[in-house]
Amino acid sequence: MNRLNLLSLRRAAPSVALAALTALAAGTALAGECPADKRVADGRGQATGPTMPQGVTDVVRAMTDLSREPLALQGRSFRLRQLDIQPGGIVPWHSHDHRPAMIYTVSGEVTEYASSCAVPIVHRAGDVAPERNGTSHWWKNTGSTPAVLISVDLFPVDQPHNPHDM
Repeated sequence: MNRLNLLSLRRAAPSVALAALTALAAGTALAGECPADKRVADGRGQATGPTMPQGVTDVVRAMTDLSREPLALQGRSFRLRQLDIQPGGIVPWHSHDHRPAMIYTVSGEVTEYASSCAVPIVHRAGDVAPERNGTSHWWKNTGSTPAVLISVDLFPVDQPHNPHDM
């Protein structure tokens, strides 16, 4: 990151923090999350979706074995992945009941169909989507340009990896 971008980021940080706190205090949903009045019990939201990926590239960029860190969390790795989703591409239906994650939309636009939200959720560049226990969902690039996502999760290393479990 060049010096000009770093200075711009430092200047913008207080405004971004204030906006986030204001949204939280008001009880409104942050960008990229299910609106509060559309949250429903798990299984009462969007229907189960496709089970196979389509037009998506999933690349693990880094992984840390947490059992070897001071935290000493056995059976988990801290994983960072990049997902490139072509227009019309699909990240298939999967659950986060045992794998919490955060997804950052770097560029493009994707739509999430979650089991706990009555409406589809649109994620645009700059949005972060928390994926917690009780989250089952699938994603589709409904835009006209490729979407790039960064995913970080606590991946269970003691379970066989299903290449279709994104």
